[in-house]
Amino acid sequence: MKRSNLQIRGFSKLSKAAKITWLTEQHLSDPARGQELIASYNHADEAVQKRHDEFIENTVANYFLPLGVAPNFLINNQVYTVPMAIEESSVVAAAAKSAQFWMDRGGFHSTVISSTKIGHIHFTFTGDAGALNRLVARIQPELLAATDSITANMRARGGGILSIDVKDRREAMDDYFQLEVRFETRDSMGANFINSCLEEMAKVLRLEAATDSGTASGDLEVVMCILSNYTPECIVRSEVRCALSDLDDGSGLDVQEFARKFQRAVRIAEVEPYRATTHNKGIMNGIDAVVLATGNDFRAVEAACHTYASRDGQYRSLTHCSVEDGEFRFWIEIPLSLGTVGGLTKLHPMVQLALEMLGNPGAHELMGVVAASGLAQNFAALRALTTTGIQKGHMKMHLLNILNQLEATDAEKAHLTSFFADKVPHHADVVHAFCALRGIPTPAAEGVRS
Repeated sequence: MKRSNLQIRGFSKLSKAAKITWLTEQHLSDPARGQELIASYNHADEAVQKRHDEFIENTVANYFLPLGVAPNFLINNQVYTVPMAIEESSVVAAAAKSAQFWMDRGGFHSTVISSTKIGHIHFTFTGDAGALNRLVARIQPELLAATDSITANMRARGGGILSIDVKDRREAMDDYFQLEVRFETRDSMGANFINSCLEEMAKVLRLEAATDSGTASGDLEVVMCILSNYTPECIVRSEVRCALSDLDDGSGLDVQEFARKFQRAVRIAEVEPYRATTHNKGIMNGIDAVVLATGNDFRAVEAACHTYASRDGQYRSLTHCSVEDGEFRFWIEIPLSLGTVGGLTKLHPMVQLALEMLGNPGAHELMGVVAASGLAQNFAALRALTTTGIQKGHMKMHLLNILNQLEATDAEKAHLTSFFADKVPHHADVVHAFCALRGIPTPAAEGVRS
């Protein structure tokens, strides 16, 4: 396919139809097929589709992810069916299996330790630091007054600005200071709220610094005003615990040996960054899926959790395990900045459905559910790793993906699913069995596992 005109001006001003026409004609070998595929992913309700089109810029289509549910999550003595939006095989199954396991052992216990969020006015100042500190202490009322109209509704709900402090960061960069502001945003994630407050405060800081006798001799330049997605003071803990004897699931498992290996596996992730990265990725499978399903910012959550995992200078496990006095205890402690009002929660129909499924929780309750889902995912992964191995379960879930790639019929899927019931279905083996079933040669590049 010859690409003759990939550069375009004024693309954002084109209609959606014109954008699709240009995109398919300039980038696809079969423009008609591309337009047909894009059209097939449009929502049948024009009003719903228009709402989706307006979530972002230059929209050309919807991009679907499966929405699954993991039932039987007992969290703080309440049973939840947890919505999970994710494309990776075995994640929902693993979460559901863990939920069922712990349902009979007291369930998950989640506690919000704190819910403070932080924003910064980043600025440089060439004058006397002492004078700057005195100025900020003096103008606190003016800084708060500048945000009155923004914070009124939040204050009525029990939130608002908690503190304003100067941070001297000149050890990191010449003349670098921060105005660090702490917020309570209740059931809102609060990004727009925080950023708006910071920008109003910055105007006051500039004006007062220019006229104050102690700071006027120095040059103050505001570089930027922005919330931090690192939320080490917005923390939730979720844990499970039971007597060692209760770890027996009827499979003949040696509970003492299992607990010892499980604890050691967690410890390896606490001390070895290579393992910790994969370990935490698995945790985020469970967390991100619920965060996405409930219309929250999974990228912000990911960034905060990974930063938190590195807070002592080395990247470590987000989960921990202890085996003491005959009791098995497994827990997670993570920063989670979530919202159940604002953003997509009132705009995306599936987000509204997911939140209703959870009983329309507040932010604190949702934090507990999300933390439990991450812990459940990690328990399932470590249980598999320390017993049967991770691939047996994962590849069985992946079998359907392979068969769909091969365009197997329903009858062929049923036959091959039965055929691999007691085997680990590696890709080459599935292709060989599929070709044998159809009576066609196995592609040479696939080969067969010995």
